[in-house]
Amino acid sequence: MVLAHVTDSWTRSADRHSEPYYTLLFIGGVASPAFLFLAGVASVMSAASKALREGSLRAGASAARRRGWEIFVLGLVFRLQAEILGLGPLWNLLKVDMLNTMGLSIVAAMWLWQSSTRRSVRVGLFALATTAVAAITPLVRATPWLAALPDPLEAYLRPVGSLAAFPLFPWAGFLFAGILVGDLVDAVRSHPQRQPLLQSGIAVSAALGAWLAWQASFRPALFATATFWHDSPAFFFIRLGLVALTIPAAWLADRALSANTIAPMVTLGRSSLFVYWIHVEMVYGVIAGPLKQALPIWGSLAGTFLLCLLLYLLVLLKNRWVQEHGLPGRLRILAPVVR
Repeated sequence: MVLAHVTDSWTRSADRHSEPYYTLLFIGGVASPAFLFLAGVASVMSAASKALREGSLRAGASAARRRGWEIFVLGLVFRLQAEILGLGPLWNLLKVDMLNTMGLSIVAAMWLWQSSTRRSVRVGLFALATTAVAAITPLVRATPWLAALPDPLEAYLRPVGSLAAFPLFPWAGFLFAGILVGDLVDAVRSHPQRQPLLQSGIAVSAALGAWLAWQASFRPALFATATFWHDSPAFFFIRLGLVALTIPAAWLADRALSANTIAPMVTLGRSSLFVYWIHVEMVYGVIAGPLKQALPIWGSLAGTFLLCLLLYLLVLLKNRWVQEHGLPGRLRILAPVVR
């Protein structure tokens, strides 16, 4: 995530048409679907734990929906913060960004998740929902009657000028896929002997799915209006396959490496929303003015490393502060960000 944003914001014009530049953008760009996918994994595992304690699937889903609405509201607060610090045009407040899409997708996913007590049914529903979102995206992008909607509402469905960086189609599909995988991971959480089989299945399915999608990308598009890099179902499933491989990779790392080795990744992962919140302004905001479009490719890579190190130190300071002081009063709305 930091790599993609630093490369996009800090790389000089002379290097913006080179192959390394586009390669780094593609590698860093996997972070966006990964962020949504892993939010889905975390949401359903949290909901399942709550449901087990309360003895009710609806109780777990309700708690996760509440968090989804909190994230959606925080997305609006994030845009207000960016407006105050950046003094940009007021229409920036209406942008549909990652947190808006994540929050609404969690809310929708939890309504679907609580619809059946049978895990096999839920997995099937989310497989269908993920496929449907990816398949419908080109149609949503090309449907003329959506143009009648006010731009701020249309932007939640498809790009409208610069208002929609992350419309629900296709981005909600990555979170739905995360719900599917998270539900399966939760099923074997208390059965260590079953975990290798599940992780192997996820790895094979993810790799095979990405390969099949890549092969399909060379065939004529199913939708005449689809473009590969923007709304193609093939591109969606290539990225989804790559992202899903993070689950068995993390499982292997947890088994093979020492706790001290993976501790920094765990620390950053638990504070991913906080990192997202603060790093965007550090990369694109006024504070980064002297660095914008000023660095060669190697400078952007060095900047990524140094910024990640700074972010890690800030996370440690944040964790210490929250442990000592908590979140009193009105600051509790920030709990999803700082905890």
